[in-house]
Amino acid sequence: MKKALPIFTLLLLMAATIQAQEKKPDWMRWHYLSEEEMYDTSRGMNFVETDPPTGEPRFVAEFEPMQGVMIRYPLGIPTSLVAQLADNCHVYCIVSSSYQNQAQNDFQSAGVNMDNLTFVNAQSDSYWVRDYGPWYIFEDRQPAIIDNIYNRPRPNDDNMSGVFANFWSIPMYGMNLQHTGGNMMEDGRGHGVSDNLVLQENGNNEANVRQKMRDYLGIDPYHITIDPQGDYIAHVDCWGKYLAPDKILIAQLPSNNSHAADYDSVAAYFARTNCCWGYPYHVYRVQEPGGYTLAPYTNSLILNKTVYVPIGSNGTYNQQALQVYQEAMPGYEIIGVANNTWNGWENTDALHCRTRGVMDFNMLFVDHREVLFGEQAWQDSIPVVSKFIAYSNEPLKTDSLLVYYSIDGGTYQVAHMTATGNPDEYVGYIKGYQGESEINYYVFGADESGHRYTQPVFADLDPHHFIMEAHQPSGNLIVTPDTLWFEHNGDEQTFTIENQTNATVQINAITEEGGYLLLDTPNLPYNLQVGESISVGFLFSFPLKTNRASDDYVSSLIKVQTSIGEKLVTAMISKQGMVNLVYQNEMYFNDPTLVIESSFFNKSVFVPTIRVFSIAEKDTDYLNIETNPTPPFDLEFDGDEAFMFVSLKDFAKGYVQTSIEIETDYGIFEIAVHINEDILSVTELTAETKLYPNPTTGQFTVEGANVAKVEVYNLVGQKVHEAEGKVINIDAAYWHKGIYLVNIIEQNGAVVTKKLVVR
Repeated sequence: MKKALPIFTLLLLMAATIQAQEKKPDWMRWHYLSEEEMYDTSRGMNFVETDPPTGEPRFVAEFEPMQGVMIRYPLGIPTSLVAQLADNCHVYCIVSSSYQNQAQNDFQSAGVNMDNLTFVNAQSDSYWVRDYGPWYIFEDRQPAIIDNIYNRPRPNDDNMSGVFANFWSIPMYGMNLQHTGGNMMEDGRGHGVSDNLVLQENGNNEANVRQKMRDYLGIDPYHITIDPQGDYIAHVDCWGKYLAPDKILIAQLPSNNSHAADYDSVAAYFARTNCCWGYPYHVYRVQEPGGYTLAPYTNSLILNKTVYVPIGSNGTYNQQALQVYQEAMPGYEIIGVANNTWNGWENTDALHCRTRGVMDFNMLFVDHREVLFGEQAWQDSIPVVSKFIAYSNEPLKTDSLLVYYSIDGGTYQVAHMTATGNPDEYVGYIKGYQGESEINYYVFGADESGHRYTQPVFADLDPHHFIMEAHQPSGNLIVTPDTLWFEHNGDEQTFTIENQTNATVQINAITEEGGYLLLDTPNLPYNLQVGESISVGFLFSFPLKTNRASDDYVSSLIKVQTSIGEKLVTAMISKQGMVNLVYQNEMYFNDPTLVIESSFFNKSVFVPTIRVFSIAEKDTDYLNIETNPTPPFDLEFDGDEAFMFVSLKDFAKGYVQTSIEIETDYGIFEIAVHINEDILSVTELTAETKLYPNPTTGQFTVEGANVAKVEVYNLVGQKVHEAEGKVINIDAAYWHKGIYLVNIIEQNGAVVTKKLVVR
């Protein structure tokens, strides 16, 4: 493709430039050929035509996952760039055995990661590996190579497809077309672009060209455009580039340039032509000054999540070009690459021409073809269908096949995809939107080999986007009953929400304005499908209940907020039920000498005063009860506080529980009293026991000559530890801080109860 020019060739070019309006002779297409090559019309001396692949071919795009990149030594790129590429992926360097030591020394001197570089020994004629390198495809799930007739009389270069077919041990198919890699770009989903050089080099037999591109590469449609440069090379990578299946970069010249209209014409063609996803391409324009100013910006290399952009001679244009790439490819690293070597960049020969990606043979391909875009006809849930092709042949992670979607700019939600029954095909559903909602979404997949991929590759930085058409649901959202009645604390009531519309309704929130009720409902937001109903429960949450009847109620509103509006339910709550006498409602005695002090006060909402008539033990006479003040007395709302002191009066009874009743003008409130039965049979202690240290911050010891067993209780009567022996070490480091009751049971049955303080 490109080599130093003999003098007479330069003269011919200068003459052709002067006669700009004249059609250039055909041999100008072979600029950079040697003088001998220029007159050599032989092509494909060693080419062997084969039948096309029997499986389905897929020509992988440059922006898909790459395991490596091919270069050739002697180099057409700076060694510093080789070092960058080796940090990105594996580098496969074509080199003859006579040059390999020199190449290795150059690379090591440049700091190339040699663990990420493999030499492929082969003879070559030039460093334009983009043009003569193998065209990698998948045939069904297996990698293969398509060989074509290289449009240069360079037999070593033309043999390179076979070299790499042997290197990888993969099939190679011979496609009998004269072609070149610089004049081919593809989107990975069957769309391809070349300019009309491909027709000129194949006898202008357009039907034959299209048929072979379809049979060998799976390319259909095949966009064959004019060559807007009108220059010798006629390679598409000198003026355009696929950045994604729906994005194309086209160079733009100043309006006074004689070729500006041709560039604009090609850009306009793609702006009105549908991409593989069904809508017109997003066309990005990169400004070039034209003339001899160096600006080879479309001749870049996309390698995984990095774009290497060749830098020209004008700083302003360079910066603008990098900004265009960044805008078009959010999330990618955009790197400008200068080349100040003897064979530096040229407008028609730069970084892309001298490199070629090697597809990841084990990639995961997310193929969501029926992309949702524009305005979609109303449906209550919309399916997202995608194929997931694991070329590694490892199983898919079925719990990691997902649709991420955002409704009207909200946070992303996740829909799991399930198999449709068609090969490799899964579906997930976007739900919960309204008419005129705007939805962003992308598809994600992972397989057991560790490969992951999204469509679009930009994920949430540039997702697929569609709008749901305007829609007014028919029918209604039915809530029954519309009123709930609560009489006493602990009352439970439910209502039902039923979707009688013709669309999914999203329940966003359910609230109760008074703060009297506890809610029991499914996790929100909740998508209520057509015909579906759910029950919502409420618990009257005041801590006491009384036995006094009342016809006096307070109302509260329960609000059900949904995607189609707000529904209201009235809660009627008995004021009697809201009497709130706050007190200790259980007492535990594990120590016969214990005195329990308890206080109580009025925290009612609608009861300003509670009259206390009496405080007494119910049905038994085992407790000493002292009160301050002595009943009867009044407790004012949130002001007065009364006290009660309770102790055991008889240790010999066989009971384990009694109760205390507080009689008020709003009913009787009951305190349960629990007594450890063991302490009631104690008549004497037969031996002195020890418990130390007390207080303790960790371990403590119980010791006694007649100790048989130790039981430790907290103040609510729960046993927290039990052990046997005469000397017992207990670790309390992880207990809650506070007071514990330690029952030390001796061999004769006597019990010693001691208080233990844990700090």
